[in-house]
Amino acid sequence: MTTLPSETTTKLGLVIDLDICVGCHACAVNCKEWNTGGHMAPLTDLKPYGAKQQGVWFNRIHSFETQRTDGKPNQTVHFPKSCLHCEDAACVTVCPTGASFKRSADGIVLVDETKCIGCKLCSWACPYGAREYDSDAGVMKKCTLCIDRVYNKNLPERERVPACVSTCPASARHFGDLGDPNSDVSKLVAARGGYDLMPEMGYKPTNKYLPPRPRRADAAPGGPKDLAAEPGPENPILRWVDKVLSR
Repeated sequence: MTTLPSETTTKLGLVIDLDICVGCHACAVNCKEWNTGGHMAPLTDLKPYGAKQQGVWFNRIHSFETQRTDGKPNQTVHFPKSCLHCEDAACVTVCPTGASFKRSADGIVLVDETKCIGCKLCSWACPYGAREYDSDAGVMKKCTLCIDRVYNKNLPERERVPACVSTCPASARHFGDLGDPNSDVSKLVAARGGYDLMPEMGYKPTNKYLPPRPRRADAAPGGPKDLAAEPGPENPILRWVDKVLSR
């Protein structure tokens, strides 16, 4: 069994703002476009237009409708999901060949395709459904946080971010060092009550989600309480997402 390296100071990851994600899928499309020619290339698509499509996508967007109790219209939340680059990554510990590993320098979880035997143990161990099996190559693939972008000195510094971050039209995705409490992303998480997905699993995901904020009318003094206003684990939208993903 593979053991995890000691905890690192640098923890590169994403912060996703559920309040402003519009579910446009631009992050998923740009991720697909970049990575099909990047570090984990190619990302195959088999029978993309048939009834039984098969393909590799590192970003997937789920949409949920929350039921309100104050008589107002229900709220739709778009929930982007990809690898969370956990501190205690179950996918790494179960890998029998060491193909799945966590980088000590920045905390990014990757797959060494030359060691992967396609046994799918990592996909069974991941509670977030973030692993993708490439049936063409017979190996597992996953989000790399676009290491071939963030460390690419041939790109302008402002473009050294994951493809999903660079393309989000609503600026709902943020990238940075979540191991640094003074980084912009860490301050954003602290200010908005950033949340670990399914924290009860104990895998300590690096990526965080920002809960939806109360709507303007609901925020008025004496106004009805918006279900989405609760921060962190108490937020009913995030509790509902946790419940659905853990089935």
